Amino acid sequence: MLFEAVPNFSEARDEQKISRITEAVRAVPGVRVLDLHSDPDHNRTVLTFAGEEDAVLAGAVALARACAAELDLSVQTGQHPRMGVLDVLPFVPLEAATMEDAVRLARRAGELLGALGFPVYLYGAAATSAHRRDLPDVRRGGYEGVASRIDHPSWRPDHGPAGLDPRLGAVAVGARPFLVAFNAYLDTQDVEVAHAVAREVRERDGGLPALRALGLEVGGRAQVSMNLTDLEKTSIPMALEAVRAAAARRGAAVESTELVGLAPLEAILQTARHYLNLRELEAGHVLEMRLRDVSET
Repeated sequence: MLFEAVPNFSEARDEQKISRITEAVRAVPGVRVLDLHSDPDHNRTVLTFAGEEDAVLAGAVALARACAAELDLSVQTGQHPRMGVLDVLPFVPLEAATMEDAVRLARRAGELLGALGFPVYLYGAAATSAHRRDLPDVRRGGYEGVASRIDHPSWRPDHGPAGLDPRLGAVAVGARPFLVAFNAYLDTQDVEVAHAVAREVRERDGGLPALRALGLEVGGRAQVSMNLTDLEKTSIPMALEAVRAAAARRGAAVESTELVGLAPLEAILQTARHYLNLRELEAGHVLEMRLRDVSET
């Protein structure tokens, strides 16, 4: 069984620290690092690695140790909300693995990270309480929000210390399907426009289903930062066109877009079908996919 881990850690400006943290994961036998995306404005790095269950678990522990050694949340600043040096650690089931397998992996990881001194909140399919299932609810208010409610019985960590170390913060560990992180940059510096667009398009405020969105200021531009949690409900083209329409109503336009981390092939096929108006486009129409299929037979 194969699993993908897509941890986000709170550093994107110090290349040496990022390199040391990444190399700690890369050094774990059986782990394959697939992607690394750092955004200095967000001050956040998204690392993607994959492997079999025990290898991915060992990679997660190595990552947590490296983040604890290299990073200090008390002096970290950035545009993206965060609650810990290792902010979020989701596991995604790949070939031959089920969501139940990913839940087991996430809960094993939660126990081990708790033993390392991280307060751990389980979320997604691994959540132990319904009110902790959605990551935005767990991370609401960032570190300060978590600190304000950690003593409440319904918000005590699932594993690890019952209090917060300002240097480490807390970590959300979860199991979930593929998620596409997709950002749209607007041709304005007015972040209030991005805030308004995000409110209009996101599910929480009555917008598109399975779409989470925040308005941020990144690189002198207003950005609508999005997570697409179910591509069958809302695809990349659907999200982009909704942002374009909402921005136009406010006198702005989408200047460019950005894919953060990796996306499944189906997400790219959906986008090509929409914008090329293709009646039919499947993986078998992609040359590299056909070559792979032939090489495996």
